[in-house]
Amino acid sequence: MASDKKVFAGPRVRRLRRERGLTQARMAADLGISASYLNLIERDQRPVSVQVLLKLAETYDVELKSLGGDEEAQALTTLKEVFADPLFRDAGLTVQDLREIAAASPAAADAISNLYRAYQESAVSGSMLAERLADRDLSDGTEAPGLPLEEVRDFINSRNNHFPELDDAAERLYAKAGIGSDEPYVALRTALRDLHGVSTRVAPADLMPHELRRYDRHRQTIFLSELLDQPGRSFQLAYQLGYFEQSRTMEDIVEASGLESDEAQRLCRVALANYFAAALLMPYSAFQKTAEATRYDIRLLGRRFGTSFEQVCHRLTTLQRPGARGIPFFLIRVDNAGNVSKRFSAAGFHFARFGGTCPRWNVHDAFRVPGQVYTQVVQMEDGTRYFSIARTVSRAGSGIGVPGDQYVVGLGCEIAHARKIVYSQGFDLDDERGAMPIGVNCRLCERLDCSQRAFPPLKHRLTVEDHVRGISPFGVPVRSA
Repeated sequence: MASDKKVFAGPRVRRLRRERGLTQARMAADLGISASYLNLIERDQRPVSVQVLLKLAETYDVELKSLGGDEEAQALTTLKEVFADPLFRDAGLTVQDLREIAAASPAAADAISNLYRAYQESAVSGSMLAERLADRDLSDGTEAPGLPLEEVRDFINSRNNHFPELDDAAERLYAKAGIGSDEPYVALRTALRDLHGVSTRVAPADLMPHELRRYDRHRQTIFLSELLDQPGRSFQLAYQLGYFEQSRTMEDIVEASGLESDEAQRLCRVALANYFAAALLMPYSAFQKTAEATRYDIRLLGRRFGTSFEQVCHRLTTLQRPGARGIPFFLIRVDNAGNVSKRFSAAGFHFARFGGTCPRWNVHDAFRVPGQVYTQVVQMEDGTRYFSIARTVSRAGSGIGVPGDQYVVGLGCEIAHARKIVYSQGFDLDDERGAMPIGVNCRLCERLDCSQRAFPPLKHRLTVEDHVRGISPFGVPVRSA
């Protein structure tokens, strides 16, 4: 990084100051500059030197990437997705207009997205109700689900999928209960019995046809389905132990989250208990050091800590402890119909809030050979390159005729971190020509030379010629004025 390089980052500096509750005079003193100069920086009338950026990162323990525009880039992607809806076709907003909104306030972009999502949910609910009225079927429960889940996802993303209070408590309990043995499942059973008087029983599948875990308070017994494999059983016991040990801490986090509906709060508690379970099986310090030592070998990490491929991948996205950060990974989980059931981005990777993913991304190819790890270098429309891996994972089924669910878990990071990962061996990471060009999804992607589109690009009108066949099945795209 050249010492004379300067950037304009006024809105980001202003937001950082306000989030910390600082006056301009106080922040200026912390940075060793004058308050008037800071005022000019915040108004984008003066650039921010590299030295000031480094001082900001050091003083307030923030990533340089967060000052470099990743938040605005994600906000811009969200706004593009919302305003690509034909509903806004005559709004007259340009990409530059959306970029200015994102730069001024990513929170405003999130609010617009939430409002749009609520509009969509309302439209779906209204359509469902109309159908029911037409059929004279006035049953209850016509409200479309999904909004509370998005609220919880947004909250977890706002915390960078990192809850240090749960990590610290998990490390203490890990040492206290002696879970770091060859048999974490046995250690967890013992901890539940000794600390809380709760016994564990593995029940036949025909007695638990629709459940994998059930806690019977009256019997003080946790019942686990025999369909769970050993990592799954350990995780379920760690989950229940988290509820017993850290219910107050989790409740404090939920209360501070701003989530209002009962459903969203319940989903958040479940997410936090899952977080604690992973932290208990893979305690932060030991897991982070082992991940670096093994070059993020997911299979080896799973063997070392007695956890599954998906559990390891998810835990890797939580390594955000100041002074001991892991690689900032993004994660996605999709089913074979392309539905996204889990997503998190610590690497600035842009996921669509609505709809699926790019068909060129090899997360979809992983269904072809279950259990095989697929690797790929991809390049987004803004030129940013990422290294990703993908592999199928399975969930417990219910025997013959009812197979277990199968998903693909995709994990990735920016290309700058790829050399630290064992799966990047054999890739020429410096050759940009080897990257697969992808987009957020078909409706939002502006690549006009893609033959795999499921939809025409919303930001471009199409000209369909009777005697011309373009690469795209939707005709020859022509950029709108």
